[in-house]
Amino acid sequence: MSLPSKVRIIEVGPRDGLQNESHKVSTATKIELIERLGEAGLKTIEATAFVSPKWVPQMADAAKVMAGMKRREGVSYPVLAPNMQGLQAALAAGAKEIAVFGAASETFSQKNINCSIVESLERFRPMVAAAKEADVKVRGYVSCVLGCPYQGEISATAVAEVAHALFDMGCYEISLGDTIGSGTPEKTKVMIEAVARRVPLKKIAGHFHDTWGMAIANIYAALQLGVSAFDSSVAGLGGCPYAAGASGNVATEDLVWLLKGLGLDSGVDLIKLIDTAEWISKELGRPPASRVARAVIAKRAAVAA
Repeated sequence: MSLPSKVRIIEVGPRDGLQNESHKVSTATKIELIERLGEAGLKTIEATAFVSPKWVPQMADAAKVMAGMKRREGVSYPVLAPNMQGLQAALAAGAKEIAVFGAASETFSQKNINCSIVESLERFRPMVAAAKEADVKVRGYVSCVLGCPYQGEISATAVAEVAHALFDMGCYEISLGDTIGSGTPEKTKVMIEAVARRVPLKKIAGHFHDTWGMAIANIYAALQLGVSAFDSSVAGLGGCPYAAGASGNVATEDLVWLLKGLGLDSGVDLIKLIDTAEWISKELGRPPASRVARAVIAKRAAVAA
C-alpha cells in the first residue's frame, strides 16, 4: 500500500507529556506551551485532563488551563475525560472534544481506571452518548496494544475487540497506544492489520512510546499500511504513571522530520517546534529527549562558538 499523502499529528505534550512530571508545572507554563505549539502549526493539541487530582495531581488545574488558553481558529483542543464526572467538568470548561481511555490488558485496566475492560466499555457508553448529545466529539484510546507492564504480550485480537467496541459506540477515531514502548515494526503491522479488520483504516491512529527506541520505526511501519494520524509529544515529553519505566511519547520533532524525509505534509514549522521543545525542556530542567531537537540545538551551539 502507498503512503498517505498527508498526515495528521495529534500533539499530546500538554497532557500526556506533562501528566507524569514529578514537580508541579505552573498553569502559565502549560498555557504558554499550548500557545507555542499552535504557533508552530499544530492543529490538534491535547490540552489537559479532567481526572482526579488525587491520582494525577499535575492535571489539577485543568479548568484554569482551559479558561486561560487562547483558542486558535482551525485548532482543536481535546481533553481526557475518564468518567462521567470528568465529562461534566470538561463540558463546563468549554471542551469541544474529549478522549476516553480503554486498555487491551485486563490488569492494566484495573490499575489505570480501577475496573475491568468490560466495565470500562460500559462506563464509556453513556459518556459517549452524553458527549454527542452536547455536540462534543469523542476519541478513543486503547492502551497496551503491543505489550503490558503486568501481563506481557497482548494479542492483536484483544486489541481489535476493544478498538471495535469503542468505534461502535461512537468514537470517531481510535488511537492505538504502545504504552510501554516495547513494540517492533512487524508486531505493529500485525496488530494494525487485525484492528483494520474491525475498524476502518482511516479511523485508526498510532500512539507510540519510545522506551526501546522503536517509535519512529513503528510509525513508518504503520504509514506503510496507510495509517495517517499519529499522536506525538513535543521534546518527547511523557511517560505513564501506571507503567513504570515507560519513557516518553515519540517526539513531535522526530515525527515531523520523518514525514519531511518521506515527502509527506504535516503542516508543522519544524524550527518553531524545535524552539518550543528547547524552551519547555529548559522549563523542566533537562534537555529534550528528541534526537532531532538535540541535533539542531547542538549545531546552533557549534555555529555560535
